[in-house]
Amino acid sequence: MRLLTSDQAWLAALVEVEVALARAAATVGLIPASDAETIDSACRELILDIDVLGAEAAATGSPVVPLVNRIRAAVGQEVARSVHRGATTQDIMDSAAMLIASRSLAAINVDLQAACEAAAGLAREYRLTPISGRTFLQRAAPTTFGLKAAGWMSGLDRAVRLLAELQEGRLAVQLGGATGTLAAFQGQGRRLVDELAGELHLGAPGLPWHTERSRIGELAGALGIAAGVVSKAARDIVLLAQSEVGEVAEGTPGRGGSSTLPLKRNPIAAVSAIASAQRVPGLVASLLSSMAQEHERAAGNWHAEWLPLRDLLVATGSAGAWLRDCLENLEVRTDAMRTNLAADGGLMLAERVVDVVAPTIGRDAARDLVERAAAANATGVPFAEALVDIDRHRSGLDRAAFEALLDPSSYLGEAAALVDAALRVHAEARG
Repeated sequence: MRLLTSDQAWLAALVEVEVALARAAATVGLIPASDAETIDSACRELILDIDVLGAEAAATGSPVVPLVNRIRAAVGQEVARSVHRGATTQDIMDSAAMLIASRSLAAINVDLQAACEAAAGLAREYRLTPISGRTFLQRAAPTTFGLKAAGWMSGLDRAVRLLAELQEGRLAVQLGGATGTLAAFQGQGRRLVDELAGELHLGAPGLPWHTERSRIGELAGALGIAAGVVSKAARDIVLLAQSEVGEVAEGTPGRGGSSTLPLKRNPIAAVSAIASAQRVPGLVASLLSSMAQEHERAAGNWHAEWLPLRDLLVATGSAGAWLRDCLENLEVRTDAMRTNLAADGGLMLAERVVDVVAPTIGRDAARDLVERAAAANATGVPFAEALVDIDRHRSGLDRAAFEALLDPSSYLGEAAALVDAALRVHAEARG
């Protein structure tokens, strides 16, 4: 991601847009084909000093003007008039930004898809493996580790789909000229837009979008969703890897140590995914708040997009890469899951006990039975034993029957079917 969004990558994208514009202009007859070839050839050999261009950019608010001056100088006076033909600075900057975004989204989705496949593998393998469900960070009814992983997978599937749809349908070239009227293109403006889009493998917009920034807003939102999905899975893993829980661990050798405590095995990939994703909401907000742009060219809000957009792509890409690393190397500790399930003596099955005995003794009496048995359990009395003592056979259940009700593996609802359904949707999404 650093390479794809670097200063050098941006400069290369600006040059690529200028060359594509010349080729498109030649195709629609606005400049001679020989001029387009000269511009292309000159740009291939152009040597540019980024630091100098950056310093010169301060004079006009973007690097496009000094870049165009260098291209014109390189091609000679006769061809110079064909460089940047009819375009405005924002046409070049926005089109370059869309190239950067398109290539970055493709790279981000490689990691998100791999993380998704790793989550799918966990869902498939552990679809029937009971684990303590947790709500408000407290034990709740049991679920399966496979269903938890299927939730990660489904979120990642959705994030991948959003980014792919955006890349394929909403990243468009920018070309409108000075005020978005295409006036400088002698009636060939709409054809020129189509040709430019084809040259750059981007979409062709119906209108110039100089100050209509919904494309940037959608890009920011989709990246924000992707980072949120990553952060949810990573946070679950950090919590499951706590020493007191120990139901998963990261399996990459030599990673996760401490500078002071040799016993530590920190879930550092999950932590790094969270840290990367944590930066994203502020960057999304910066881009969304920049959408209110004045008339036909913004005075500041457009310029405010460039750095947060680059940082957003890097942060989201980093989060996805770390989650991929984490999930592909995750150790699942089913023994710890069984131990934690048994730790409360079946208390997490209280809901089930109420539902089973309520038809016989009434729901209020059933809730009272369970609440009193839970209170006794807190003093050290086994939950099943307390249920029998307090119930006194009103429900018709004996100790063995109550203990059977408290078996987590027999109260997993439709978890397996839900996992299977999610895996089918995932397989269809992958084609």
